Amino acid sequence: MVQYTLAQSPEIILTVPGKDSAKAREKAMDQLMKLMEEGELPTELEEGFGAQQLIEVKETSIDTTNGEDAITQAVQILSNLASLKLKVQESRAEALEIRQAVDILFSDNSVAEEEIARLKEGFKVLKNFAQANLRYQEARAKAEHARLVLDQALKSPEV
Repeated sequence: MVQYTLAQSPEIILTVPGKDSAKAREKAMDQLMKLMEEGELPTELEEGFGAQQLIEVKETSIDTTNGEDAITQAVQILSNLASLKLKVQESRAEALEIRQAVDILFSDNSVAEEEIARLKEGFKVLKNFAQANLRYQEARAKAEHARLVLDQALKSPEV
C-alpha cells in the first residue's frame, strides 16, 4: 500500500494498493477527482495539477524505533572507542620512543645518517599515534553520552 497527500490539504490521505509508481499515482488521481466531484475536497486545485504533484506519505514508527536507533548508535560509538583505545595503546610506547629521539635534532652534536633515516621512518608512527590519540579523545567525549543512553536503556523499571 502506498499513501499520497496534497501540499494544499495534508489532511487528505489517498491510499492505493502497490508501491509508488506512475500507475499508483494515476489511481490516486482518480480518487482525488472523485473527492472533487463529491465536493469533499476542502481546497481548490490550480489548473494543471497532476499526479507528479502528489506527495508520498512515508509511514514512520516513532515509538520504539528512535530508542532502538539510539541504543544501536550508542553501542557503535562505544565499539569505536574500544578500537581506538587499543590502537592508541599499541602504538604509544613506540611513539614515545621516537618522540625522545626527536630531541637529537635540536642538539649541536652530529647525527649519523642512519639515525636520521630511522627518525624519518619513525615520524609516520608518531603521526599515526598522534592522530589516533586525537580521534580517541574525541570519541571518548562522544562516548560519555553513549554510556548514558545505554545506562538509561538498561535501567530496570521500578516496581
